[in-house]
Amino acid sequence: MPLNSSNDQMPAGVRKISWSGSASSGRRPGSTHGGPRWESVPWAARRSHLGRRGLAIGIDIGGTKVAAGVVDPSGRVVEEARRSTPGNDARAVERVIVDLVQELGRSHRIASVGIGAAGWMDLDGGTVLFSPHLAWRNEPLRENLQSLLRRPVLVTNDADAAAWAEWRFGAGQGESRLVCITLGTGIGGAMVMDGRVERGRFGVAGEFGHQIVVPGGHRCECGNRGCWEQYASGNALGREARELALRNSPVAYELLKAAGGSAENITGVTVTEQAKAGDSASRELLEEVGHWLGLGLANLAAALDPGTFVIGGGLCDAGELLVGPARAAFTRNLTGRGFRPAAAIKLAALGPRAGMIGAADLSRVSGRARG
Repeated sequence: MPLNSSNDQMPAGVRKISWSGSASSGRRPGSTHGGPRWESVPWAARRSHLGRRGLAIGIDIGGTKVAAGVVDPSGRVVEEARRSTPGNDARAVERVIVDLVQELGRSHRIASVGIGAAGWMDLDGGTVLFSPHLAWRNEPLRENLQSLLRRPVLVTNDADAAAWAEWRFGAGQGESRLVCITLGTGIGGAMVMDGRVERGRFGVAGEFGHQIVVPGGHRCECGNRGCWEQYASGNALGREARELALRNSPVAYELLKAAGGSAENITGVTVTEQAKAGDSASRELLEEVGHWLGLGLANLAAALDPGTFVIGGGLCDAGELLVGPARAAFTRNLTGRGFRPAAAIKLAALGPRAGMIGAADLSRVSGRARG
């Protein structure tokens, strides 16, 4: 059964289920008798009321590429296509989206389109308030695209889309209170609570990377100092490795060799690759980042009390070399440790397709039919 949209705590652009077909009566569609309201339905039962039919296209807009895929109701990607992101020209990006949908739509009957992008979206799932990669500022993206595509469109944050995908089809299945963390150049985050994407009162929840863990610490792009992502991200890993190499430390020999002799060429990817190859210095650097990751997760557990953390993003290519130290630090720093249950910490299951899959599925289950 499709969801209808609302402005509080449902997936971006999705209202509470109304079992009468209206947003107010709280009865099952087509029924004349009162039924349980969505808030009273056990979270596990809500999964059975999500949309089941029709193919949807999910589009994940990144800083360098726009990836699109046809996704079936089980979360399987049937066909994919991608293009380079055309700079920060918003209209050019819209044309790329239309081109991808038309290409994929030639051989598939598409019911809806979901767009996932970095940035802040309004609670209705129609307007991009701000995007760091593109010149979108209060952009009515859904309206623009629906007029071009003649299909229902949903716009959501890329981290929210990935979290939804992991909850529906990946490592978060069966979890009533899920927190997803994405480790890349920075740290992204999202929550699925009781079967709903939790976006906060103003739609900008999940900026976990900007919790301050070291007051007065490293300057962050957000303008503050000491943000978590300055210590537990791919950028942080690369920065620490470069600093080690620039000090001419003998333990950085393998890192410098892998970077062609130039410390400036060392990135988080370089460190991860060398760590997986057995380099002890790279493993120590990953262990340090893992410590900061676990510390931040302990802070989030104190505030949110999730049952599971799912960790994704490019930095997770390091696997247990990163997550093992994170679990240890989490256990050491968890408030009430020894006297309370602790959240599980799992690696994401869907990889780089999570945003695409989640955006498609959200567009399908939202039941939006404007335009």
